Amino acid sequence: MLQAKPTPIPYQVGTTAIGSYFLFRIVFETTPKALAAIKLYTYADREQGATPIHQATHPYPIKRQQGRYGFTGLQTVYEPVRDGELQYWCELGTGITNRGR
Repeated sequence: MLQAKPTPIPYQVGTTAIGSYFLFRIVFETTPKALAAIKLYTYADREQGATPIHQATHPYPIKRQQGRYGFTGLQTVYEPVRDGELQYWCELGTGITNRGR
């Protein structure tokens, strides 16, 4: 489980390795209010560097969370080189919680 808190400097938010091939990054911006969002990035960790393979933006504040898979719904990201698959969802609590399987 990953957790994220609001950050005033989104470019300083790093990635977290998931398994041997995926990198995941959560950027939780609450200011400025007009641009507030939760941004989720998935990268393939390749020899030549991180390659973006998925990106999602959710305006903040979150209007509502639905069902078992939080505000994102169940997301599935495929990586074609090594035939990898990442499934995740995010829910809002005191911070952002990312749950994968």
